[in-house]
Amino acid sequence: MKRNENQTPTIQVMGRMFSLLNVLAAHPDPVSLKLISEQTGLHPSTAHRILNDLAIGRYVDRPEAGSYRLGMRLLELGNLVKARLDVRDAALAPMRELHKLTHQPVNLSMRQGDEIVYIERTYSERSGMQVVRAVGGRAPLHLTSVGKLFLAHDDAPRVRAYAARTGLAGHTRNSITDLPVLERELAKVLQYGSARDNEELELGVRCMAAGIFDDQGKLIAGLSISAPADRLEESWMERLQATATHISTALGHRA
Repeated sequence: MKRNENQTPTIQVMGRMFSLLNVLAAHPDPVSLKLISEQTGLHPSTAHRILNDLAIGRYVDRPEAGSYRLGMRLLELGNLVKARLDVRDAALAPMRELHKLTHQPVNLSMRQGDEIVYIERTYSERSGMQVVRAVGGRAPLHLTSVGKLFLAHDDAPRVRAYAARTGLAGHTRNSITDLPVLERELAKVLQYGSARDNEELELGVRCMAAGIFDDQGKLIAGLSISAPADRLEESWMERLQATATHISTALGHRA
């Protein structure tokens, strides 16, 4: 169904919130509550309540009493969306070429907190493998090949903090649920520049992954091949890493 750009929110407070953010976006400098009220048509007390809630979420800042501006949380979210779009645009054609070679699902994933989220996938029915996690699906870092890439780039205290938060819960008998074992696994990931999932998230499915880096040398995504456990070929790793490097180069990364 075609989206109507002139649609209005069905929840009244959401519409009011959007109008407040739009007013702040139209002004480069902090805006007074009086001016915000005038331009949105909202009573000052109503605008004040909503702005206070937005400030709690860091969507709005209060540089001084009675004035407001857009908050840093919007910048963080905007950068995340930009990174996803840039990576997806750069990755899609190389992913399709890699899929033609392997005939197995090729996944593009990014980190969000303690999970990875799948943002693109190329696959076909010829793979013989049911795709369980669709685009937008999530999985714990320590149970996935791409997740291990991100954990390997964290320092030791952050890895320990992750283990404490999550308890390293397992999904299969192969899952790594012990911190020293995970730390040894992550050391190998750093050594070889690639990661593997040996039926740790789903029995019968193995994965291999390589990292994608931006122009600042930061790991921003992971490219992975997933296949039935008996069909994953080690010979694919070299091509996988080359494809990830190609995507990184398109994003401005210089080894």
